[in-house]
Amino acid sequence: QVQLVESGGGVAQAGGSLRLSCAASGRTSSSYQTGWFRRAPGKEREFVAAIDWTGRSINYGDSVKGRFTISRDNAKNTVYLQMNSLKPEDTAVYYCAARRGALASYDYWGQGTQVTVSS
Repeated sequence: QVQLVESGGGVAQAGGSLRLSCAASGRTSSSYQTGWFRRAPGKEREFVAAIDWTGRSINYGDSVKGRFTISRDNAKNTVYLQMNSLKPEDTAVYYCAARRGALASYDYWGQGTQVTVSS
């Protein structure tokens, strides 16, 4: 089992920045990939970004490319999501998730952290 805990959410003004953290504990593995997803009220869950264990394979959702940066510190078992140039439409609950490999489903999820961007 892998436990994931997000932190760093809050309120920011449009154009501002926030950094989210996802701390993993339990049965962490070098093969795990970590992703960030978000769900805004009344909308479907949306893929935000993902990173593999090495940090060399990174993907972003179209709506955040050029504004968000995903990174990881394996010594701390933590994945970060740096969010810059925030927009009101970035308002959502942000979740981190982990999976065993690129072809696996995301089996482990955190509890989510709220991000609110005011205009």
